[in-house]
Amino acid sequence: MGSSSSSQHHFAFQNAEKAFKAAALIQRWYRRYMARLEMRRRCTWNIFQSIEYAGQQDQVKLHDFFSYLVDHFTPTSHHERDFLNRMFTEERFAQDVETEKGGDYESIEVPDSYTGPHLSFPLLPDHATALVEAFRLRQQLHARYVLSLLYETRKHLVQLPNINRISTCYSEEITVCGDLHGQLDDLIFIFYKNGLPSPERAYVFNGDFVDRGKDSVEVLMVLFAFMLVYPKEFHLNRGNHEDHLVNLRYGFTKEVMQKYKIHGKKILRTLQDVFCWLPLATLVDEKVLVLHGGVSDRTDLELLAKVDRHKIVSTLRCKMRKESENREEQKRKINQTSSGQRPTPWFLPQSRSLPSSPCHLGSGLKAHKACRSCSIPCGSLDHKEQQSRQMRRSVDLELERCRQQAGFPGIEEKAADCDADAGESLEPTPEEWKQVVDILWSDPMAQEGCKANTIRGGGCYFGPDVTEKLLEKYKLQFLIRSHECKPEGYEFCHNRKVLTIFSASNYYEVGSNRGAYVKLGPALIPHIVQYQANKTTHRLTMRQRISRVEESALRALRQNLFAHSSDLLVEFKKHDASESGVVTLSDWAVAVESVLHLGLPWRMLRPQLVNSSGDNVLEYKSWLESLAKEQLSRENIQSSLLEKLYRNRSNLETIFRIIDSDHSGFISLDEFRQTWKLFSSHMNIDITDDNICDLARSIDFNKDGHIDINEFLEAFRLVEQSCSEGHASACLQSTDTPKNGQSSPGAC
Repeated sequence: MGSSSSSQHHFAFQNAEKAFKAAALIQRWYRRYMARLEMRRRCTWNIFQSIEYAGQQDQVKLHDFFSYLVDHFTPTSHHERDFLNRMFTEERFAQDVETEKGGDYESIEVPDSYTGPHLSFPLLPDHATALVEAFRLRQQLHARYVLSLLYETRKHLVQLPNINRISTCYSEEITVCGDLHGQLDDLIFIFYKNGLPSPERAYVFNGDFVDRGKDSVEVLMVLFAFMLVYPKEFHLNRGNHEDHLVNLRYGFTKEVMQKYKIHGKKILRTLQDVFCWLPLATLVDEKVLVLHGGVSDRTDLELLAKVDRHKIVSTLRCKMRKESENREEQKRKINQTSSGQRPTPWFLPQSRSLPSSPCHLGSGLKAHKACRSCSIPCGSLDHKEQQSRQMRRSVDLELERCRQQAGFPGIEEKAADCDADAGESLEPTPEEWKQVVDILWSDPMAQEGCKANTIRGGGCYFGPDVTEKLLEKYKLQFLIRSHECKPEGYEFCHNRKVLTIFSASNYYEVGSNRGAYVKLGPALIPHIVQYQANKTTHRLTMRQRISRVEESALRALRQNLFAHSSDLLVEFKKHDASESGVVTLSDWAVAVESVLHLGLPWRMLRPQLVNSSGDNVLEYKSWLESLAKEQLSRENIQSSLLEKLYRNRSNLETIFRIIDSDHSGFISLDEFRQTWKLFSSHMNIDITDDNICDLARSIDFNKDGHIDINEFLEAFRLVEQSCSEGHASACLQSTDTPKNGQSSPGAC
């Protein structure tokens, strides 16, 4: 009996030992499996981010080039000067009298057949809720209501300081959301999960509402509607994509013109002005600073509070004071020669909420700047004094309008005398412009210090020491910023002193990332909520999700490789000294990085991109041909031409929209002529107006009097084709030339 019992114990012990070994083996296998998945996920993430940031560098370089042309081109007429003013500055859209009055939308009729949402002001909570439901059902808001909502939004925004101050004392909690990028599903999901805005539920949306997504207009309308319904509980910060020059490249301008073909220009003009009035940051309980990008070692919150933010039209181009002085001098000359009634001087406020009095311009400006600084913990004004100054400014402005309507010219003359003093102070200095660029474009880094953000092309990288100094200087606890997509929707860094929040889930691809928002209570302890707005992701396993995202990233990377085929071929030949047609795989990785400059782990990506032979070498010409076949299967275009289009399409579309300065969707003959004069002056090419007209007519394939985007791209394709054919014919001629003709077959 005893021996039987001991043998049973022995077998049980052996079984337990096997079970433990099996469990350890399974655990080891699972950890290895998850590590491989995580490595694939991180590699995929690097591909998406590298391609995205490379596009941002192209955006900055393109506008730097056009800015250089504009700055070094001397216009010979008022017509050319007006065209240049519209190209990059706030005068891109000519201001008309009706727009300045803010009531031109009333002349737009809403047809009886319109079944979408209707708006009336002042807005009520039911109006905003109905707007969300209408957009969820894919209904479109009529242009009349879009413009009326934008005008009311502008009237509200001009009364706000540069840095809003809000408190958790008046709400149960404050919810901070990051980038939405036109993804309406994410916004609706946030409201569904967290609750609609209310006096008990405050929100801060931290910029980048538009671009990339297909519902940017709808996202903006919902945000503006709730801000008007709950002005004390709903707050918006400006992001780097609330910028009309950035919108030219990343889709928002195109979206507006497609959805509102008749009134799109008017909507874009109004939106440009609204974007300029968005506050720059929000301060929660004097302890948590919420801004879109980040900070730098020169960030000065007191200076930012005093900046005339509506003068920062774009963070891609700083309007220099010399430029503004020349423009104002030209305006004064035009006014002096005008025989009719003199227009309102440029420095006079155009809205009831603008903070300067024409009668006392200097004092008004000081009050205006003092008012903006009231949102900073240090040096704040008394609240009653602020209200008193705002009331005096509003009364003065109303009196001035009454005087102008009555025909009294005296105030205009006094204001004109103040032009020399006021004009200079109203324009932002380069330092003020850099301050705004830094808080909208910067990113944190793990290293100490502060350096230029060469990856994005704007702003800076700031380290933990920069964060600590700013927090200590202004007695803050931590920063909340957005601007960067994160796999989990959020990320802490700098010893949990910087929190990144990104609210656009599935940003790169379905399953690529979660969205997140953060809730702050009176204790200011961040409570983070993550989500996936797309239901498809919930039905996928982790491996399926990563594989799907990885496939999308590799497809984008192959397109990028194909777009640089010619440069890659040149680089491969440098590593192929013997002209054998093959390179080692390590040389392949070096060559690819030297051309694309994406900073990717090419050796790790090699198995997904290259089918190599067993001897560790690659036939690079056949590899480039395989890339071309993959793209040609989608596009029936010659390989070399398709390569050029893949590489330059974004730049070409952006150039088209820059030349199309009135956003009509077409390049007029006049716009084409002025742009060619700009290019020819830079390249020292003598070209007459007749030659330019002939060139424009040759591009206008359907002969309708203007050039659309398809004709523009087609002209580029034909030029490339003719250049390629000319090059090939030159090669054939040189090849067929007899040897005594001083030519060899390889001369081409």
